[in-house]
Amino acid sequence: MPAVSMPIAMSELIVRLQQESPIPMDAELRCTGGQLLALVGPSGSGKTTLLRALAGLVQPRHGYISCSGETWFDSAAGHYLPARKRRVGYVPQHFALFPHLDVLHNVMSGMLHRAPETRVAAAHDLLERVNLAGLESRKPGQLSGGQQQRVAVARALAREPQVLLLDEPFSAVDHATRERLYGELAMLKQSLSMPLVMVTHDLREAMLLADEMCVLHRGRTLQTDKPLELVARPVSADVARLVGIRNIYHGEIAGHAPEHECTQLRFGSIVLKTPYRPELVPGSRVQWVIPSDGVVFHRRDRPSHTERENQLQGIVDTVHKLGEITRLAVRMEDEDRSLLWLDVPSHLARRNEIAEGVTATVSLTVAAIHIIDSTS
Repeated sequence: MPAVSMPIAMSELIVRLQQESPIPMDAELRCTGGQLLALVGPSGSGKTTLLRALAGLVQPRHGYISCSGETWFDSAAGHYLPARKRRVGYVPQHFALFPHLDVLHNVMSGMLHRAPETRVAAAHDLLERVNLAGLESRKPGQLSGGQQQRVAVARALAREPQVLLLDEPFSAVDHATRERLYGELAMLKQSLSMPLVMVTHDLREAMLLADEMCVLHRGRTLQTDKPLELVARPVSADVARLVGIRNIYHGEIAGHAPEHECTQLRFGSIVLKTPYRPELVPGSRVQWVIPSDGVVFHRRDRPSHTERENQLQGIVDTVHKLGEITRLAVRMEDEDRSLLWLDVPSHLARRNEIAEGVTATVSLTVAAIHIIDSTS
């Protein structure tokens, strides 16, 4: 999808919504123009409900929504701008194209704000920009999933919106098409100055496309941050689980070593070196996490140990072969006999004859260990 140049001023979306029923919501969002904010979370976490509230299709009980300095909703002031008066480009999950209209008229249906004599030329221009020139007379049923998605995006942009909302925009297409559309959306984003908010259940999708990622659970925003930062430093065990981290443990702060810029964390009978956190009180119980890519598997013929690693031994408990990757669970020697999960290349697993019951040596990278909160 080539870059689309739209004459839209830089804008910012500011959202604060609360309600207890019928669907719980306690959400706070901020997205500046030209950025893509991904809403992630499990099914039923309130992602689509929140998106529909931004579009004006759902009216929350309490809160505030503004975009480009224009107030769309303010419960305290009794103000609510209906959907038809909001300049919103909305791409629903299954695109919701009009099956009886051809491609050209589907796009023109988003141009009711324009003078009638300008609509055909503007629709042709948008279709050319999204690489659909020549398909103007086709009906949606004659298009592939990727083509339907492009029509839906063109129709959303035809409204010259202040914000673009995307609800699971890639869920209705096959894997190969999805990979291609990722690149097209990334190119499109570069040319737009309005905020983009995308709902997705696919963490990898959010990591690839989003400037900011917001984790939702039961209608509540748990954490918003840059994707890599959020995965590296979740604020709670709930966030860690929701972004796919399986290595979540309890421990105790054993002390600090400022000369080595590290904090010592007791994990059973083991003392781990972690990033320096002098504000943590020795003796306090904490939770800590480490992503699987922070765990290094040592080849039997090539042991390794550096100051920036914590070398441990355990017994391989589980082996899952997943194509080119083998997922391992190593049972550690802490008091709870915890499982430590990591992925290794399958060729390395074969070469080292990794199997259930064998001894394994692993290292926890110091920088990858994140202490998330106190549990005392």
